[in-house]
Amino acid sequence: MRDDSLRFQDIQNAIENIEKYSKCTRQEFMQNELVQVWVVHHLQMIGEAARGISSESRARLSSIPWPKIIGLRNILVHHYFSIDPEEIWRVLEVDIPKLKADLEKAPGPASNKDR
Repeated sequence: MRDDSLRFQDIQNAIENIEKYSKCTRQEFMQNELVQVWVVHHLQMIGEAARGISSESRARLSSIPWPKIIGLRNILVHHYFSIDPEEIWRVLEVDIPKLKADLEKAPGPASNKDR
């Protein structure tokens, strides 16, 4: 069974992978299905890792909207025909940088300062 520190690392790795291939304009993103699929896949990974994080760790990092992250994962996995690329772009532009910053500020295993 994966512990919280590994799940936090999974989230950070997924963010890094999203950043690697999504350095583009909104228009480029909307026209590039491969990048959209790449981003959606890694957002699913973030949600799956978040789903497995203990309630104690979630409470310790209460500034992170865990239910929304998990809810997005559920939408992406179960309602994939209704995924709105505009909403994914918003998550990419607004939510991912905030999540990354919150994890970097976090004490303990959520921080990647020791990596």
